[in-house]
Amino acid sequence: MSKLLNKRMGIILLLILAILFPVVFAENRYVLHIMTLAFIYTIAVYGMNILAGYTGQLSLAHAGFFAIGAYMVGILTTKGGLNFWLALLLSIVFTMVIGLALGLIALRTKEHFFAIYTLIAGYLIYLLIDKWEDLTGGVRGLIGIPVPNAIGPIEFNSPIVMYYLVLFFLVLSIFIVVRIVYSLTGRTYIAIRNSEELAQTIGINTRINKLISFVLSVGFAGLAGGLYAALTRFLGPEIAGTTMVFTFLMYLIVGGIGTLVGPLVGTMLFMGLEQYLHGFQEHRMLIFGPILTLVVIFYPTGLVGAYYSIVAKVRHRKKMQREPVQPVQVETSNVQSGEV
Repeated sequence: MSKLLNKRMGIILLLILAILFPVVFAENRYVLHIMTLAFIYTIAVYGMNILAGYTGQLSLAHAGFFAIGAYMVGILTTKGGLNFWLALLLSIVFTMVIGLALGLIALRTKEHFFAIYTLIAGYLIYLLIDKWEDLTGGVRGLIGIPVPNAIGPIEFNSPIVMYYLVLFFLVLSIFIVVRIVYSLTGRTYIAIRNSEELAQTIGINTRINKLISFVLSVGFAGLAGGLYAALTRFLGPEIAGTTMVFTFLMYLIVGGIGTLVGPLVGTMLFMGLEQYLHGFQEHRMLIFGPILTLVVIFYPTGLVGAYYSIVAKVRHRKKMQREPVQPVQVETSNVQSGEV
């Protein structure tokens, strides 16, 4: 009971800190922008975690779906003249439909073959965005994306309001992921991750469940991409590149793949480091690469997984100390009488 209360208190405290953050940095628009961007990336990483962390399928096309969501919002609002909220909904649906079509083919492969296939698919999405200049603007990018339409008296034309909008979607995304993980669907995904063959023997349709997981994953990527378009109001093809997908993967692995807090911890940690090492942007992978390597070697479950492991060991040690070892009593009567 106390453990549950501590967890709830921690969640409430984090939420209060997130709500009060713009009050402290109200005058610093740059910090607000970076934090809002970190929230958007966290949503995308949570989507990757559903597929890679809980289902055991590593997709390297995640940045491509992130870009599809972003460009769909940009194109529908600038060239189609649609309301932002309708464009955002359509972008998520369209991203999931593309994910369904790709997943039907990609999930015929397994393990590293699946990763290679999705990497190629992601690069094809990048090429499509880069070369289709009439639709996407090509290397010039897509500019002039409007801010989200007002909802009653709330207008989204300031960094603070955009911060709270993205925070709302982040909290909603985490809530949905938690509900999925602790549902029968989530248990099914974990069973597939642990042993797909064993899952099949107990009657789980692994192909359908992996496909649903894949579609859910790209849905989060599409949502994050749509919010990214609203925040930056400019899109370039680099958001679909391999650098972006490996950045998402780095956030997930370091934070803790297959954990509920890992995507948040990893994204916030590295976004903070990137700002601290702002003068080394061109060489950031030379810095982050060794960090990632050390984490994978010594903490394969990420920082959050390592924390859980340490806490479990400490609790076990305290439990052993509280329970003294009972001495073993040996009956000597049989020995003295010569009986074996």
